[in-house]
Amino acid sequence: MPTLLPAHEHAVLTALDRLGGEAGFEELVRDTGLDQSLVSAAARVLGERGWVRVLEESLTEPRLTEAGLLAARSGTPERQLLLVLDLDGSVPMAEVHDLARRKGFDGGAAVQWIFRKKWAKKVKDDTGKGADLLVMTEAGREALLGPSPDEIAIGRIHHGEITWLEELAEKDGLDVEELVRTLRSRKDLVRLKSRVRRRAVLTDEGRGALEAGVAAAEEVSALTPELLAGGGWKDVVFKRFDVTLPAEIRRPGKVHPLVRIIEETREAFLSMGFTEARSDFIESGFWDFDALFQPQDHPAREMQDTFYLSRPGRLPLPEDEALVERVRRTHEDGGETGSTGWGYAWSREKARQAILRTHTTATTVRALAEDPRPPRKVFTVGPVFRRETVSYKHLPQFFQIDGIIVDEEATLATLKGTLAEYYRLLGFPKVKFKPSFFPYTEPSAEVFLWHEGRGQWVEMGGSGIFRPEVTEPLGCTVPVLAWGLGLERLALFRYGASHIKALYDADLDWLREVPLCR
Repeated sequence: MPTLLPAHEHAVLTALDRLGGEAGFEELVRDTGLDQSLVSAAARVLGERGWVRVLEESLTEPRLTEAGLLAARSGTPERQLLLVLDLDGSVPMAEVHDLARRKGFDGGAAVQWIFRKKWAKKVKDDTGKGADLLVMTEAGREALLGPSPDEIAIGRIHHGEITWLEELAEKDGLDVEELVRTLRSRKDLVRLKSRVRRRAVLTDEGRGALEAGVAAAEEVSALTPELLAGGGWKDVVFKRFDVTLPAEIRRPGKVHPLVRIIEETREAFLSMGFTEARSDFIESGFWDFDALFQPQDHPAREMQDTFYLSRPGRLPLPEDEALVERVRRTHEDGGETGSTGWGYAWSREKARQAILRTHTTATTVRALAEDPRPPRKVFTVGPVFRRETVSYKHLPQFFQIDGIIVDEEATLATLKGTLAEYYRLLGFPKVKFKPSFFPYTEPSAEVFLWHEGRGQWVEMGGSGIFRPEVTEPLGCTVPVLAWGLGLERLALFRYGASHIKALYDADLDWLREVPLCR
């Protein structure tokens, strides 16, 4: 009598026999038409019987990014720079980035990798100008003859010629371990994932079972009265349940990591009795700078640091003319604050300039002007805009957390306790403060968090007590505690991202892997 097997086990065993006694799980899926989880389950059970042996092989799956697709079509940044050197002989180092921008490739990556591959070197201009020049090396001239290993890989991936990097050892004779190390340094072009490929091998015992006879039988999950009464239990196979087997991965919808940090920030301050304030992203220079006693010739107000609007180019000053007059006098001679002011003629037109707000302090100082009476606790969280150079920790747009406490009894101890409690609620218990200087607070302190992963203190923002030149023109005569803190760094620390762009790029792989709770 043949051995009865569940249909999926029978299908896998007989498929292995047809396929010559050895096949990858992907091949078995195609041959049998079964789901991969069923093929995996069948191979495991057949392995327990000793009829099949499962072999595992660690492989590397590559995927090109948008920049990688561009490199596959037009050449890697260093290749494009090398071709320029081949044509022009040399390029002034100071002009590389402008050249790259005109030709449409990444100048920073081009310089980094052309030096790393030793295709070029930096020399002094021998014409007496003293400028540094980029010139091709002998290795660069050899590189003109053909692609480098990483370029070969990018081309093969782009044309769909490989599934695994390990295939390049046989196709092109490449050192795959060295290639993997190189490509892991080129995450802007290629993303790598470690995978395990499984193969099933028919054993001698399995061949013997096939010769003795096997048959597919109905698989049932429960012994029913009908099976008992009719004797049908003899002709079925009872399903085995193994909760350790791989299951289909479910991808639940979830809140974006940055949005989650924003919501947790709101919940933290609201739980401490704060009121949330909001204002427009487009702000006047009056509320962004002047109301904070920042002089109109301060470097932060220059075009290279602030985004100025052309439509509208001007915004109205506050309707309260007395408030505007107090701010003007404070800037010019200190007004009634006891300060000497800045000693210049304050310009209403400059105060009316329309900008994208450079900090959310513009929101909290508006809230203070609307109601300067103590006690009050106000916070805001929202985007701000500055002309920052893009780096792993800077973008032209980022989120900021601002807050004020208006209270006759407010002290630095109140400020430190409030911010320490906020960070504790978000899961960062170690906070310290370092004396510092900020234009519109005195005394002032920088806020630092202890980062366990890095083993170091990391600056998060500034804090202090508003100067009288800020508060008194707004009608407030009691201490006002204030702070402005970065938000993205909290998200980077919480979720282990290394680059601030990860919070804004639509990297679905990273977003799927971010845990719901941490």
